[in-house]
Amino acid sequence: MIVKYPIFYCCLLVQLLLMYTGTTAAFSAFQRINRPNRRYYSTTTTTRKNNGGIGYYDFMKSKTSRLEATWSNGQAVREYQDFLASGQQEIHKEADGPSVIVVVQSNQQNESSNTLLGDAIFSLNPQQNDIVLHPNDPLPLELGNRQSYPIYIAIPPQKLQEFITQLDDSWKERREDFIFLSGGPLAGVIEPILKDYGYARDSMTQLLCGGFTTPDIMSSMGGGKPRDLSCKIGTDAQGEEKWAGETAVCGKWAGAVQERFENNGIRCKTGFYREWRRWMWERASLDAVFHLVGAVREEPTTLKDVAMYYEQEASDMLWQVTSNLRGWLAVTLSYGFEERLFGFAEARCGDVPCEISEEMFPYMYCPPLDKGSMLIEYLNYAKDERGLIPNVQLPKCDTKPSLMRQGNLRADGAI
Repeated sequence: MIVKYPIFYCCLLVQLLLMYTGTTAAFSAFQRINRPNRRYYSTTTTTRKNNGGIGYYDFMKSKTSRLEATWSNGQAVREYQDFLASGQQEIHKEADGPSVIVVVQSNQQNESSNTLLGDAIFSLNPQQNDIVLHPNDPLPLELGNRQSYPIYIAIPPQKLQEFITQLDDSWKERREDFIFLSGGPLAGVIEPILKDYGYARDSMTQLLCGGFTTPDIMSSMGGGKPRDLSCKIGTDAQGEEKWAGETAVCGKWAGAVQERFENNGIRCKTGFYREWRRWMWERASLDAVFHLVGAVREEPTTLKDVAMYYEQEASDMLWQVTSNLRGWLAVTLSYGFEERLFGFAEARCGDVPCEISEEMFPYMYCPPLDKGSMLIEYLNYAKDERGLIPNVQLPKCDTKPSLMRQGNLRADGAI
């Protein structure tokens, strides 16, 4: 048969080889189409313009593509197997009620920053029947006629490890009722700490902050009682509304947390731990990348400025971060993450200055957010040229950001 039709089978063999070697190139092209320069939505009337130069992923596309194996994280596989074994298909939701809010005892210098999240959660309870405690204070046997009740751990990330290691036995017995807070400028990424002590799991309640205002922070965005920061960014192919910047929660008390926030007009989505983890790392990518790209400028820059005028730099850095998330943690951000991050920054972060804090650095740039050549270049530039993080130890980098736009030249030509 082959001898009879040699040309046909040769063409078939060549086609199969092209399909095999072109798989990676096709996927890369699909990703490139969904880069922000090709985004179809609009949240501003300002005309977007490319800042010129060749981008990181343009360069990578120009290189010869090859099919590569995908590395898998053993813990991610184990977590998925545990989820399947549980047989749980819907989130069981507990009702909200009186809760315990744990805050640290603070000195006068940092008292407000240590209690901001706790104050915000307390203010969302109209009955004002929550109890505020310090670590290892006696826990009530019952609260609101319930022996099991939510315990919000509103403790800064710098003091979280100390809190966990010094828990007495009565508190350890209530670990399943803990609600840990992460995300945003106050809580940062606490997953590495929780993993070390076995708290990063399906049953543990974790609240993603950053989707609402807190008292005395971002006061120009609402201050006082918390207000919703989520925003619509268009509709999907099915006509459903798409949202960005939402508060999110998972775990045992997900229903109670959602009820508390939504009763106060704050959107709060619930999901299993695997889903919530993607949402958390998406927010962490925003905090790490946008603040860094904006902080290295000579003039004050907001997160909205980064989204509108330094789009290419932020986008290239985001794709390096997502690659590291897949490689180090087997975490893949949900489809459309770039559209959500840029849309949220443009719509809600016009008054949020780009800052890098030494105190919060370990929780904004924890592994793998401290990886990637472009991010390391910018961090070294921020330290050596801008003097922003003089006491932070960074990987040595001899090159400066080659694609960084100089000054604050905006897309509309204004300085």
